[in-house]
Amino acid sequence: MTFENTKAIIERMIRETTIPGASFSFITGVNVEDHVEGYRSLKPQQEYLYPNQLYDVASMTKVMGTLPVIMQLLNQGKIGIDDPVTKYLPEWKHPKITIRHLLTHTSDIDGYIPNRDELNMNQLRSALLGLDVGDEYGKKMKYQDVNYIFLGWIAGVVTGLPIQPLINQMVLQPLGMIDSTFHPDARRTVPTTYDETTGMNRVGKVHDPKAQVLGSDCGSAGLFSSLRDMDHFAQWMLQLTPPGKVYSNDMFDAMYVDQTPMQDGSRSFGWRLDEYEGHPYIWQSGYTGVVMIIVRQKRSAFVFLSNRVHPDVNEHFMEERNEMMNTYLKELFE
Repeated sequence: MTFENTKAIIERMIRETTIPGASFSFITGVNVEDHVEGYRSLKPQQEYLYPNQLYDVASMTKVMGTLPVIMQLLNQGKIGIDDPVTKYLPEWKHPKITIRHLLTHTSDIDGYIPNRDELNMNQLRSALLGLDVGDEYGKKMKYQDVNYIFLGWIAGVVTGLPIQPLINQMVLQPLGMIDSTFHPDARRTVPTTYDETTGMNRVGKVHDPKAQVLGSDCGSAGLFSSLRDMDHFAQWMLQLTPPGKVYSNDMFDAMYVDQTPMQDGSRSFGWRLDEYEGHPYIWQSGYTGVVMIIVRQKRSAFVFLSNRVHPDVNEHFMEERNEMMNTYLKELFE
């Protein structure tokens, strides 16, 4: 398979400046086809991408970091899947919400935090723990960062360490992900937003506002990774590489089946469940312009890294991204 149509869409996105550039790969079994095309930045000047630069992978942090930590704590019996969140975060006032609700984005945590980006760490934590719960908890999937922020805090209560050092200790190091980090070298990192006032890019610093404030206590975003490490993680999820003492076979299996309370087929633990013409797959994306699709049935994966928020956020990207994903799946299953 050459995935020429998928490549053509990515090339068009670069040509039309929907994205500055992209690092992407097609994984089929042990075969990995890597590509690096376009630019790392367009402002203040154009600079070409080069292999294995680091990207802010945003919400991929949830499934590449926080989820594997929580799954290990579940496997070790240190937390329970149906434990109320209040067992670990007693400041919160909603004992009906469980760890399963958080893992599957079915908590329906609701509420608006005024001046959120102006709060310090303690103020933001208090504000998040003050949020209410809607009537659709356990009935509907609503994707929310707060679920994985809470999960990170729960892991911290149980282990005594903030979630980001835990991810490094329990996931990145055991899997041999040598590039992935929460403290990237700016010289090696693809920039995100460009500030017209200062004429400078945000580079080597997390893009997500909540992650900026919460720092090492944020389990929803903050990870930087390379195409090489993302490939490695995708192959690990396909069980094509050694498990690294992170997941057992049962834990891998759990990633590919419906784990929601209402069994509506929308989510496994962390990952979005979907299908293409009857063929199941899982996927996750990140706001900064990253996607990972894993197709266990075909022992295949697609990894896509871009900085679509550079020089500023390109909303047209989402439509193009969906076309790219569907085209990849069509070519995979032809």
